[in-house]
This record gives sequence, C-alpha cells and structure tokens, in this order.
Amino acid sequence: MPTYIYAITDAGHPLPLNGLHGVGDPPSELRTLRSGRLAAVVSDAPPGLRAKRRDVMAHQSVLETLMAQGATLPMRFGLVGPGDDEVTAALDREADAYQERLKELDGRVEYNLKAGRDEDDLLREIMTESDEIRQLNERTRTEGSHDDRVALGELVAREVTDRGLKEAESVAARLADAADRTSHAEPAPQQFLNLSFLVPRAETDAFVAAVRREAEERGDAYSFTLTGPLPPYSFV
Repeated sequence: MPTYIYAITDAGHPLPLNGLHGVGDPPSELRTLRSGRLAAVVSDAPPGLRAKRRDVMAHQSVLETLMAQGATLPMRFGLVGPGDDEVTAALDREADAYQERLKELDGRVEYNLKAGRDEDDLLREIMTESDEIRQLNERTRTEGSHDDRVALGELVAREVTDRGLKEAESVAARLADAADRTSHAEPAPQQFLNLSFLVPRAETDAFVAAVRREAEERGDAYSFTLTGPLPPYSFV
C-alpha cells in the first residue's frame, strides 16, 4: 500500500503523536518509520486524496506538533511514497543530507511575503519619468498608427516588468538581514514579489515589524500580504 509522508525528524525526536490523526475519511492512523539516525511520520495513503480542509488541517496539525518539539522537515500536503520499505530506504540513502537540513531548520519557521503595486500609480510614474513613452502616448491619442499603439504597449509592458524586478530586489535586500535565508517564487499577476523567508522562531516579532515598516514607507499604493509562521516548506 502507498505510504503518505508527513515529515522527517531526527531519530531522537519525541514524536508526540498521541491524540493526532492522519488524512483520509475515516482518518488514517499515524505511525513512525525508523532508520538509523532518522525517523519519518507516515500513514497509509487513502485513495483519491484531495486537498479538502479536513485533510489539510490534519496534515498541518501533525507538522505543528512535531515542530514544537524539535527540528522537523515538513513535507507538502499530498506527498506519497510507494510503500514503507521505499521510504525507509530513502532515509538510509539520504541520511547525511536530511540531517544537515534538520540542523539548518531547527528552531526556524517560514514567512511568505507577497507584494503588489496599484497599476494606475505605477503607470503615472512611468509616464512622468519616461520621455519616450510619454511622447509616444501623446502621438497615439491624436494621429498615431496601429504600429505606434503596439509599440506603446510593448514599451509600457517592458517598463512595468523592469520596475517590478527592481522593486522586488529592493524589498528583498532591505529585509534580508531579518531572515536567515530567502526563497523566490513566481509572483501572481498584479504582484511583483512572492518571497519566502526562513526566520528564527525567537526573532519572528522583529521580522514582522521590519515588514510592517517596509510597507508603511512605501505607502498606500503598495499592498503587502504576509503569511506565517508556517512550516518551512520552501527550504526543505
């Protein structure tokens, strides 16, 4: 039977699983697989598993409980191995790498920051600062050709992209000292930043305050959405 994997821990982790249950309906029973220096918290993988709230919350509860008691490598929801033997073999094969990552993540959590900017505010800035775009825009509003309109759209799109990249680099640089590591992901449309931070648990208040200051300094034209603390999925 396929094995659903929740997390990997050091073999000495207390693994407080009493009162917890796994994914599925009815809920699956949690168990541990041990191999030398490591352990994995797993259960049978229910057929047709989907990301229903009940199952996502069960997965999250297991991770939060484990992380509160020691270093934990959290697996993302839905990770399934072929069976217990294959999971145990992977623990043996990757023991050194897993232990190194456990040391890195011990006592740390993840925060995800998404940021965007009001489109009208950005376009006003582009028109003010780019003579080429401003002049081409004025021409298209009077006697510009189809080619002029296409060129204008391409110039504006390129400028929006370039400015978004610069702003993402700026935000990341200004917050870098408040975290141990960062992990970039593709931002959604209308956003210029999707960045995860690995933060020592003892320093989360200082990190949140740093993000708040950054948002306040940039003003109302910017939207900052901070989510966390989370299991450090982006750094496993």
